Amino acid sequence: MKLPFLDREAESARLRRFFGRPEASLAAVYGRRRTGKSRLLREVLPAERTVYYVADDRDASLQRVGLAQEIDRELPGFGRVLYPDWDALLQRWWYQAPAGSVLAIDEFPALVAQAPELPSLLQKRLDRQDTAGPHLVLTGSSQRMMLGLVLDRSAPLFGRAAEILRLLPLEAGWLRRALALEDDARVIESWAVWGGIPRYWELAADFPDLTRAVRELILSPLGVLHEEPATLLLDDLRETTQAASILSLVGRGCHRLSEIAGRLGKPATSLSRPMQRLLELGLVRRDLPWGTSTRDAKRTLYRIADPFLRFWFAFVEPERSRLEAGQVDAVALKIWGSFSHHVASHWEELVRASIPRGEWLGRRWKPAASWWGAGTDGKPVEFDVVAESEDETALLVGEVKWGMKADVARLTAELRARAARLPTTAGRTLCLGLWLERPPARSTGDGVGVFSPTEVLGYLGGDVASRE
Repeated sequence: MKLPFLDREAESARLRRFFGRPEASLAAVYGRRRTGKSRLLREVLPAERTVYYVADDRDASLQRVGLAQEIDRELPGFGRVLYPDWDALLQRWWYQAPAGSVLAIDEFPALVAQAPELPSLLQKRLDRQDTAGPHLVLTGSSQRMMLGLVLDRSAPLFGRAAEILRLLPLEAGWLRRALALEDDARVIESWAVWGGIPRYWELAADFPDLTRAVRELILSPLGVLHEEPATLLLDDLRETTQAASILSLVGRGCHRLSEIAGRLGKPATSLSRPMQRLLELGLVRRDLPWGTSTRDAKRTLYRIADPFLRFWFAFVEPERSRLEAGQVDAVALKIWGSFSHHVASHWEELVRASIPRGEWLGRRWKPAASWWGAGTDGKPVEFDVVAESEDETALLVGEVKWGMKADVARLTAELRARAARLPTTAGRTLCLGLWLERPPARSTGDGVGVFSPTEVLGYLGGDVASRE
């Protein structure tokens, strides 16, 4: 099912402004596979003066023919010539293309793999054309190659781009509209599987419910997304074995670098570079207790950042043999038995992401994080949410629960008692909050804020008016 074009207002505005530039200019759009780069281009490219070409792995000579045929749609006769090299093709395009025309090359890294001279040739054209001329838009799913082509100081195109847009996954609030979900608790559950990748949403929309979609798309060896992680890693890593091993261990609950290294039988120092690469790609994130310095390596925890990958490495990767043997139903039964616990971790993250987006308990707050450590009594204590107010006079301390019948009075009493042991509260007003899957109709929070998925999603994109 094709989804409506969702969000991307800021990116669309920047590209439309780019197309209006009087001089020939370069724009680069990159991001992981399936985030909607091609859809964004189709929505914003000026149809009457655009050549759009999707590169592939064919030989360079065949791709020149393909691009010439696309240009022929705008410049009749262009495709009747057999161009001996890229310089000849680009020279004619730059000479004949009307001012303001756009040449958009999708999956540009695939083309460069077959024609390494292309970036230098494009640099030559862009440097010569400082007046009215055609615009150039390059996109790619290989973040490593796109960054190397545009942002690396040694790259020919470095410093030439007027726009560099990294397309990130959509926010959770848009998932409600995409899958036509009436219950915001179901939105959170869907987010815990698909994350913010529009193509995953589009595939899931073809199925009546989450259970069936997971079974057919992910668990089945014939499913479109069954081997998705391998494809993602191949886009950006020359060697994927070590990255896949790290993700596998993190997905199974190994969150400290020393623990991961021990399981792999390697010194922790040998994992610094591959872990940093996974962090840069947005596949892994680093968690620290609120208020802790980023240099505190001993308290750092690593988690898979992308919801889909976290689901896959937690539930699919350990069961590959059973799934290949056709035991899909048995694996599915096991997944749904512990799924609520999996959703709970994502619910916590969405709550923390929503804190700096809006007003909670009558105040605005800085970014939130979890906190764990020794309380004022020396005993361990943990909090799902801690944030400082923008005026630095208050602390927000909260508990996040999922998949349980909420006893608000009990949770409130427990939160008050634990919050009194938080070491960093001195001299600041303490504000307490509970975020629950299904808060009771009548809150008995006794001065503690009680919030639901609807309120959280309202700050995370999407059509807020549809929830009111």
